[in-house]
Amino acid sequence: MLFFSGQRTMSPTAAPQKLSKVEDLKARSQYLLEPILSQLQEESTHFNEDGIQILKFHGSYQQDNRDNRVKGQEKDFQFMLRLRSPGGYIPPQLYLTLDQLADDYGNGTLRATTRQAFQLHGILKRDLKTVIRRIVENLGSTISACGDVNRNVMAPPAPFRDRPEYEWARTYANNIADLLTPESGAYYELWLDGEKVLSGEPDPAVLAARRNPKGRVADSVEPLYSDRYLPRKFKIAVTVPGDNSIDLFTQDIGLVVIGNDRGELEGFNVYVGGGMGRTHNKEETFARLADPLGFVPAADIYAAVQAIVATQRDYGDRSNRRHARMKYLIHDWGIAKFKEAVESVFGKAIAPVRELPPFRYRDYLGWHEQGDGKWFLGLPITSGRIKDDGNWQLRSALREIVSRWQLPLLLTGSQDVLIYDVQPGDRAAIDKLLRDRGVHTVEAIDSLQRYAMACPALPTCGLAITESERALPGLLVRIRRLLEEQGLPDEHFVVRMTGCPNGCARPYMAELAFVGSAPNTYQLWLGGSPDQTRLARPFIDRLADGDVETQLRPLFVFFKQSRQAGESFGDFCDRVGFDALRQFSESYQHEAAKPRYRVGLRADVHGRLKAEADKRGVSLTDLACEAIAAYLR
Repeated sequence: MLFFSGQRTMSPTAAPQKLSKVEDLKARSQYLLEPILSQLQEESTHFNEDGIQILKFHGSYQQDNRDNRVKGQEKDFQFMLRLRSPGGYIPPQLYLTLDQLADDYGNGTLRATTRQAFQLHGILKRDLKTVIRRIVENLGSTISACGDVNRNVMAPPAPFRDRPEYEWARTYANNIADLLTPESGAYYELWLDGEKVLSGEPDPAVLAARRNPKGRVADSVEPLYSDRYLPRKFKIAVTVPGDNSIDLFTQDIGLVVIGNDRGELEGFNVYVGGGMGRTHNKEETFARLADPLGFVPAADIYAAVQAIVATQRDYGDRSNRRHARMKYLIHDWGIAKFKEAVESVFGKAIAPVRELPPFRYRDYLGWHEQGDGKWFLGLPITSGRIKDDGNWQLRSALREIVSRWQLPLLLTGSQDVLIYDVQPGDRAAIDKLLRDRGVHTVEAIDSLQRYAMACPALPTCGLAITESERALPGLLVRIRRLLEEQGLPDEHFVVRMTGCPNGCARPYMAELAFVGSAPNTYQLWLGGSPDQTRLARPFIDRLADGDVETQLRPLFVFFKQSRQAGESFGDFCDRVGFDALRQFSESYQHEAAKPRYRVGLRADVHGRLKAEADKRGVSLTDLACEAIAAYLR
């Protein structure tokens, strides 16, 4: 039988655990109130380490812009605010507020995340309360967008009105977000002076489940979470059969809605134990795909979700935060033991999962009919960054579209934006506005860019080892040039890039991924599925940025020579295996290295050549060969 002790989390047979520092901090925080309340009243530009940890539960990370560091001076402290927006829904009033806040208090940009939420960057400590209050007053929230609680709940972004399964997914994503929102009033006391600005009640079934949760503990404030909340962050997504727009298998809990022939919701297939985060040189940390847990009838899904959360609460590792995600509990126990523990809290046996069609990745870019006579438009956003940059006036265009037509937005799990509820007669005007603002639609961008993602990394993320968002555009140009060199000008695959191994852009599901391991150096991961249903694997441990062409060229040569009809690059790498990839690469590089000729360059010519190579994002050798060949022609 499971139980939760106020002093420690344990099983009846486990040895007592020494709790981590963060666990003790959460228990002393007065349910997430302190030390934030005290430190907000101080004149300092930042919070101390304890404050930083508790601030996360309120949707904010303290950051330092490393580009602005000056030796001997205080760090350039600023804050990132992340919104809670289940299913990626952003009403027009909220979007226009965020756009204004970005100018008034932020860095002039908005950023769509890989979990269908917006982030504001560059907020100062003195402005946090003002910004959060404005967000809440305009139909938004940042509560539990970060921290050791359930994070933003994902759902397929497509607003289909004639397909009930998509409506079910959106509804349950919102309801489960309400189900697992912390009960503590600290958020309102800190940021809204104790006032609940919006008083909308959750769904009655959700409200009933919150009042008496499965796995309830003797805690009058947080009967599900307790005063220590969860061991680590927790992620949930709800989708429909066959739609993997939300990376189902990377979630702590993945739910798939299942209906019957009469168009009624019967229940959910439940998957558990996915997760991306890992640490370099710590083999006990790893990315993991979710396992099937079973099928749960719709009437029982809230209780089942609570039972899973309670099992992680009681048995998740609270001594070692690197081992605290639910994926490690399931890995250590096995899915059978985990299922038995969940059933003991749930109070019912869980049936086997039902058969589903294969999952396919969809990004919903371009124009689509909604099924009610209206349309939606999916706009590609490079790394989710909404800004104006020269002739590319994306932020201005979105502001004008939302303001003029009062259209809501939906954010995707791939950092893109859907504008929906568009009247047919307004499509031409929207297209013209985008053209006039220099905004490219999906038809005009490189297909590598369409399927690529990157985390923010430098300069603001404290965990970043190297560049990601700022490096990705140039990297994609270099990859495209290599593919064109091999006669593959239209080839595309899923490319993802992160500045550290935590995996915020889900690189371990990509066909080709770059994971920061040192300044200007990355691990190279290969072999994920184009539909994000298979893990990639590390192929090169340390790949310097300047060696990308040298290492990728033989892989693309082998791919062109030996691929099967219609085979994607990730599927090819997985099928032939890494031994074959390494053998071909070594042989290719050995042959290419034989006729090495050295040509001396004057210092001034070398400097100009190096500057041009950096500008184009190519190696100095490739540019020199290209220039000499052009001269000889």
